[in-house]
Amino acid sequence: MPIRVSIIQPALPAYRVPVFRELATRAGLDCTLCFAEQPNLTNAEPDGFRAEPIGQRTIRIKGQSVIVQPALWKLASRARSDVLLAPWNTRLILLGPALARARRKGVGTVVWGHGFSKRESPRRLKMRDAMACKADAAVFYNNAGADAFRARNPDYLAKGGGVFVAINSLNQEEIQAAREDWLGRPDDLAAFRAEQGLPENGPVAVFVSRLLEENRVDLLLEATAKIPELTTVVIGKGPDRERLEGIAQRLGIADRVKFPGPVYGEPKIAPWYLSSQVFVYPVNIGLSAMHALGYGVPIVTSDDIASHNPEIEAVEDGVNAMLYKDGDVDAMAGAIRALTSDREKQQAFSDAARRTVTERFNVPKMVDGLEAAVRHAHERAQSRA
Repeated sequence: MPIRVSIIQPALPAYRVPVFRELATRAGLDCTLCFAEQPNLTNAEPDGFRAEPIGQRTIRIKGQSVIVQPALWKLASRARSDVLLAPWNTRLILLGPALARARRKGVGTVVWGHGFSKRESPRRLKMRDAMACKADAAVFYNNAGADAFRARNPDYLAKGGGVFVAINSLNQEEIQAAREDWLGRPDDLAAFRAEQGLPENGPVAVFVSRLLEENRVDLLLEATAKIPELTTVVIGKGPDRERLEGIAQRLGIADRVKFPGPVYGEPKIAPWYLSSQVFVYPVNIGLSAMHALGYGVPIVTSDDIASHNPEIEAVEDGVNAMLYKDGDVDAMAGAIRALTSDREKQQAFSDAARRTVTERFNVPKMVDGLEAAVRHAHERAQSRA
C-alpha cells in the first residue's frame, strides 16, 4: 500500500509547484497538498498533484499573533494520513497538539522549515527545537541549520529522530530551457539589448528581487557610481523603488541604472540575465541566488553569512561568487570589477554557477530530502504500532 502523505502549506507559490509535482511522482507515495492563502500572495494553480484548499486565520492571544489551521488537527489521523508533513512554524497554535495526536493515532510526522531565524532569541530557538523534537523527522532548508540542530539535540537523534535537508531550490528545467532558447537566437538577444538600452560590450550588473530597504540596493547604486563603465539593472517592485530612483539621480548615474519593474516568467526574464555579467545582491540573499546561478551569472554579495537566508549555502566564494566585506562599497565595486573585467574569470565562474544548480541544488535533490524524511517518519510510526 502506498504511504498517504498529507502536506500542509500556508500557501502555494508558483515556485513550489514543481516541488510537489516531483514529490507526487515518487514511487509508493500518495500525496495530497492542503494549502491556505496568505495576504499579498497569489496562489498558483496545482499542476500534476492532488491539492485542496484549507482555511487559515490569524488571531491574537495575550498580545501574541498566532495562526490557526484547523486542518492540522483533522489530518493528524489514520483516517486521512499515514504521514503528516507540516510547516515548522511555532506560531501555528495547533501544531503541537496535532503532532501529539498524530503520534497517538499512529501517524508519522515531519516538520519542514528554515529551522532558524536571523533574529533568533534563546527562548524562540528553544521553542522551535522542542517542537521539532515532537516530530519523527525535521527537514531543514540547508545543511548548516541541520548540523546545528543535531549538535544541540543529540537525545533526539539517539531516540531515532531523523534530521534531513531539502535545500530550497527552483525548477532548473524551466530556467535551462529559457536560457537555451535565447542563446539559440543571438540576433533576438542583441535586439533585446538594444531595445532596453543595454551596452553591446560594456559590463552589466543585475539585481532581481523585491525592492525593500533591507536588501540594501542603495549600496549597489553607490558601487555603480564608482565604476563609470557599468550599467546596472534593478528588476522588481516594492516600497523602496522611489528612494532608489532618487539615489540614482543624486549620484548622477540615472542614465546607467535601469528600473524595468517586475518581470515574471522565465522566457521574459532570461534575456535580462543573459545580458548581464554579474548578479549583485548586497545583503539578505535568498532563493534569488538559485535563479542567477541557473543562468550562469556569478554572484556578488556580502560576506556576513549569518545575515543571509538558507540558500546562501549554494554561494561559494571564489567558485561561483565573490563575497565582499559587509557594508564596504569599495569592496563591492572591486568584486564587480574583478568579475566583469576578466573575461576568462567570468566564464569560469559562470560555468561553475550552472554546475552548482544543475548538479546539486535543484528540485529533484530537494525532493530527495523530503522523500527520505517521509519514509523515515512512516517507519517510526510503524515501529510504534
